[in-house]
Amino acid sequence: MQRRNFIKSTIAVGAVLTTPILPYSCRSSSEVMATNLTDLSAVDLSNAIKNKNASCVEIMKAYLDRIHKYNPVYNAIVSMVDDDQLIQQAKAADAALAKGEYWGWMHGMPHAVKDLAAVKGMRYTSGSPIFAERIAEEDSDTVARIRSQGAIFIGKTNTPEFGLGCQTYNPVFGSTGNAYNPDLTCGGSSGGAACGLATRMLPVADGGDMMGSLRNPGAFNNVIGFRPSTNFVSGEGNTNDRALATSGPMGRNTRDLIQLLNSMSVNKVDNNLSPIIMSELKIGWLGDIDGYFAMESGILDLCEKAIKELTETGAKVESTLPDFNMNDVWVSWTTLRHHRRLTMMEYYDDPMTKELLKPELIWEMEQALSLSENDVQKAQAIRSEWYAELDRLFSEYDFLILPTAQVFPFDKTIPWPKEINGKEMDTYHRWMEIVILGSLGGIPVINVPVGFDDKGRPMGMQVMGRFGDDEKVLKFALAYEEITDFLDKRPKYG
Repeated sequence: MQRRNFIKSTIAVGAVLTTPILPYSCRSSSEVMATNLTDLSAVDLSNAIKNKNASCVEIMKAYLDRIHKYNPVYNAIVSMVDDDQLIQQAKAADAALAKGEYWGWMHGMPHAVKDLAAVKGMRYTSGSPIFAERIAEEDSDTVARIRSQGAIFIGKTNTPEFGLGCQTYNPVFGSTGNAYNPDLTCGGSSGGAACGLATRMLPVADGGDMMGSLRNPGAFNNVIGFRPSTNFVSGEGNTNDRALATSGPMGRNTRDLIQLLNSMSVNKVDNNLSPIIMSELKIGWLGDIDGYFAMESGILDLCEKAIKELTETGAKVESTLPDFNMNDVWVSWTTLRHHRRLTMMEYYDDPMTKELLKPELIWEMEQALSLSENDVQKAQAIRSEWYAELDRLFSEYDFLILPTAQVFPFDKTIPWPKEINGKEMDTYHRWMEIVILGSLGGIPVINVPVGFDDKGRPMGMQVMGRFGDDEKVLKFALAYEEITDFLDKRPKYG
């Protein structure tokens, strides 16, 4: 279905479905003021500020009104800065612009940082009661880059304790609800970010991804979430030296996501990328890896319907399988993940802090203590072999695709699914095993939406590219948006 075959002249605020509107650069000042500012893409919002079609104060007030109305429903944004302080910062941004000072594309735009990153002078809890009252003394590197683009930090986005688990809840702030049903989970660990984005309480959102933490909430909230190649944001690492985790952006659309990616990252892509030509692509569909991944009914069907839309554009999509033992991937992943927990042992060793840790983190630390040097070396060897297998697959296919999650959004009071289709989940993160193919490879992976089930629950699929092919993956997402309309379906309160 062609998504942009017409443009509405007005916006029905709060409607279930919405369509794109004219860019601000094409609109008069009166037309801008007649539009709900929170409905605009981040790029259009930026243009409105730069062209002085809307003031930073007006924009800040519009977002604060929305947050005060809907955040009590969702609990996506935490540690909010006082309204008066934010309005004063917005006035300062307007005054600077009046003097010809332009700070960057986020000049005067409201932004909330995931509560695993430090923002100078703001509460920095990491979702842990250990740090419930911690105040950050300095900006983290990514936050400093975002600040340099002129953003006004309004608060933090909720996250699970220390980012562990793809379900956003913690003893400091509680649970965050799904944008499409606040009784369900928003996913995680960038769950507050995705929910705040989907409900139009934020223009763009940042996060991080180790085990699907940008992709899973992207799928669960019908937004775009991108895990870059693991050296893209930091500029550190290479083909053979890839971190397990990376920071990354989320957007209501891919254009917005690209802008934030460039703000966060040492490396850059072209802000004006052209969509890839679908008819020139050969894509490998991994599905559930021949039944290896337990899947909730309906997920594969939605993905396959989206794949049909790809093939209708001329893209060649065929089923394929890695020539690899998937259990070896799991063993390598969990070994390396557990080994990272040794850096947190001070909290485990201290009885006062240990009693404040979530059980899943204690379990991970105990797993780390049981590892031998040989275990870690074996895991690294498997990982190197997995790099080679991915290279083999990408020599044949432009992209590999598979579902983003093995279950639809579930009750937010449930810490994690204990079984899927009768198959027991033996660890608290086994239900998200499907994301580790990209995570262990350190490769760029983007979540794109595939629609909703008959209960209105969103789902997405992962599009994986070769290590370093971040721009190519983003070009695919741009093209995918042109042939689908999944992003047009808005939450009830969004």
